[in-house]
Amino acid sequence: MNEALAIILAAGKGTRMKSELPKVLYPINGRPMIDYVLDAVLAGGVERVVVIVGYQADKVREHLAPRKAVMGERLEFVTQTELLGTGHAVTFAKSFFEQSDGPVVIVAGDGPMMQATSIRKLLDQWYQTPVPCVLGSAIKPNPFGLGRVLRDAQGNFVGVVEEKDATEEQRKITEVNMTYYVFRGCDLAESLALMRNTNVQKEYYLTDVPGIMLARGGEVLALPVLDPIESLAVNTVDEAAIVEAELRRRA
Repeated sequence: MNEALAIILAAGKGTRMKSELPKVLYPINGRPMIDYVLDAVLAGGVERVVVIVGYQADKVREHLAPRKAVMGERLEFVTQTELLGTGHAVTFAKSFFEQSDGPVVIVAGDGPMMQATSIRKLLDQWYQTPVPCVLGSAIKPNPFGLGRVLRDAQGNFVGVVEEKDATEEQRKITEVNMTYYVFRGCDLAESLALMRNTNVQKEYYLTDVPGIMLARGGEVLALPVLDPIESLAVNTVDEAAIVEAELRRRA
């Protein structure tokens, strides 16, 4: 069985959090958000982790230094030198997976509600059917701000559209992309090279990569298997308070 690698996207500023901290270090119930994410991917079956840092990279590295001391070469860091989108971020870690036909799990570092069971479900599906991409989605009644999962009349995945690029009709879709992916390494590397920044933000979106894989004849499975609790995002101070209350309730 191929060893699973996780890439954690942890380069962002988190401007709306009203904090000078890198977003992934913003505390939720006293723990930086990235701690919850790292725990979840390791408990979900990942053997190696690469953390992509950017804004105040030294602070993120310093915070995770004790974990690095324990994990050794199983935890590595790469620096995104320009913040040009999630797809651009992943290109900095390409050397870790471009020659691999094993699974590459990609998640955002600002998801304190991430569940290890969800990571396990996606990995299990990939090991059963090692396609270029397995994407985890969630159903969210109020999906504002999140990328929508697009399907054809037969229910097959056809792409993801970001909120800012979506039509009015597409914004009514409640199945959302939560940045839970399992890619086959070599396919991911090839598809990253085909990304374009022809969008409102002029950024390279990781959400475009599954569509690129489809266009190249690869199979993409979108599985709405995420726990509803994982659709609780943390993009503002108010949302952080909601997540903290839910974590206390579940403790």
